[in-house]
Amino acid sequence: MEITNKTKLKDLLAEYPWLKEELIKINDKFKLLHTPLAKVMLGKADLSMMSEKAEMEVDVFIEKLKELIASHN
Repeated sequence: MEITNKTKLKDLLAEYPWLKEELIKINDKFKLLHTPLAKVMLGKADLSMMSEKAEMEVDVFIEKLKELIASHN
C-alpha cells in the first residue's frame, strides 16, 4: 500500500488493523482514536488531517508510520 498525505485512515486501518493500537507510539494525541468521536472522523480523516491534529509535519508522520509498519512485519 502506498502511504501519502491523502491516504485515508480507514484504508490504513483496513490494511493494518493493529495500527490503531500502535499509533499512540507515534504521538500521544492519537489516544483520541479510542473515543466515540473517532468513529465519526474515521471515514473522513486522511494523514494530512491527522498530522495537523497531532501537531506534526506530515512527512515526519508518514515516515514514522512506515517505520512502525516495517517493524511490525
